[in-house]
Amino acid sequence: MSLKAILLPLFVEVILTFVLLFWAAPLRTRALRSGAVRREDIALREPNWPKRATQVANSYANQFELPVLFYVLTIVALVTRKAGIVFVVLAWIFVVFRLLHAFVHVTSNNVKVRGPLFGASAVVLAVMWIIFINEVFTNT
Repeated sequence: MSLKAILLPLFVEVILTFVLLFWAAPLRTRALRSGAVRREDIALREPNWPKRATQVANSYANQFELPVLFYVLTIVALVTRKAGIVFVVLAWIFVVFRLLHAFVHVTSNNVKVRGPLFGASAVVLAVMWIIFINEVFTNT
């Protein structure tokens, strides 16, 4: 697989993370400037942000959970030349689930929908790791 094909899903995940960051920051800034939140009420990560700011910030924070394992796997698979077509297809499936998860997180925040999307992305990522580990140890 080409370098671009392997890295494009990773780049999309990175872009998602930055979009959420640059969305959460102004929400929090507005909450502080408007007086809806006082600095001393959030200084130690107390959960005192308005609901919308919390919703987007939580989605942003979630990008540092499962996606970290995706980033590591992508880089290691690239370096070891184990990132073939199956890897790339599964990477895109993972990223689509992450995009859908983030969308639900910042819109309806329906846990009955969000939870299965998170679970599906976790299963896809676990399968990716299992395939990668198998390829490393079977030297295929």
